[in-house]
Amino acid sequence: MAIKPYQAKMKRVSCIDIGTNTALLLIADLDPKNGTIIPVYHKQTIVRLGKNVDAEKVIDPEALQRLIDSLSDYRSLSDEHDTETIIAVGTSALRDAKNHHEVINEVARKTGITIQCISGMVEAELTFSGAVAGMSNIPDLFTVIDIGGGSTEISMGSVRAVTESVSMDIGSVRLTERFFSTLPPPPPEFEAAKKSINELLSKSILPFFTARKHVYGVAGTLTTIAQVAQGLKHFDALKVHNFPLRFNDVHAFLEKLKESNLENIISLGIPEGRADVITMGTLILHQFMRLLGIEHIHVSIQGLRFGLAQKELLRLQGNT
Repeated sequence: MAIKPYQAKMKRVSCIDIGTNTALLLIADLDPKNGTIIPVYHKQTIVRLGKNVDAEKVIDPEALQRLIDSLSDYRSLSDEHDTETIIAVGTSALRDAKNHHEVINEVARKTGITIQCISGMVEAELTFSGAVAGMSNIPDLFTVIDIGGGSTEISMGSVRAVTESVSMDIGSVRLTERFFSTLPPPPPEFEAAKKSINELLSKSILPFFTARKHVYGVAGTLTTIAQVAQGLKHFDALKVHNFPLRFNDVHAFLEKLKESNLENIISLGIPEGRADVITMGTLILHQFMRLLGIEHIHVSIQGLRFGLAQKELLRLQGNT
């Protein structure tokens, strides 16, 4: 990708979202005058930081090294693009790990990047604003769901403020490790996972019923299903962003995944780092849509990174 020259009167930032499964980078120009975020460069890396964190509550040395390698790359890309500021946050895996302070310190020592470990509520609010940043015709009341590797955040509100938000320990990596011994999962394991998801969702989703007509979904599970639903073998951001993903498509995909081994799933064009957890991620989405009676979800390729950029833009404008 050609590097865009730095634009005067703007601030170029790198926003990094360190999740349970992936580390995502957004380099963007922030224009305080016009209130816009102009994406310059994107990259995502499967780091599987949360491998075994659900059971062990520790980020292991191999996962830490994968994170350091990824952030060293992101540091180089940020320098190459003349980024002024790097903003990095860690989410579910980092929150759960007993050694997260050691991880943060080691990353800072090796890469010069300081990670802030944010709460599930802060993650939900930032993802909420990021999901629809730059979109037009945003409804007065809408919901955003973020299905991550370690947790799922659901938020409701308007472009002005979040009115309801919840963060649950329901994630594609966490629950795959907890319930599935193989792919395809044996029916008893699949049913046990579905029962657990239903119990956790049922405790939290009732307030979101009023905004079930306008729902946006972010993160890898949603974008992957949107890719497959369109018959795409490779990710195409322009075709995936704002795609209306129907419940019927999610249901059909889940039925296929219930019978698919890892090799079958990869053959659909799903990368190896996501293929082993997409069945669980799809089950989480399916149950969320089924329980609330949601007919379709608009998929957003944005999310937390854009929420970080939006927050920094507001700071530059003197609004925070």
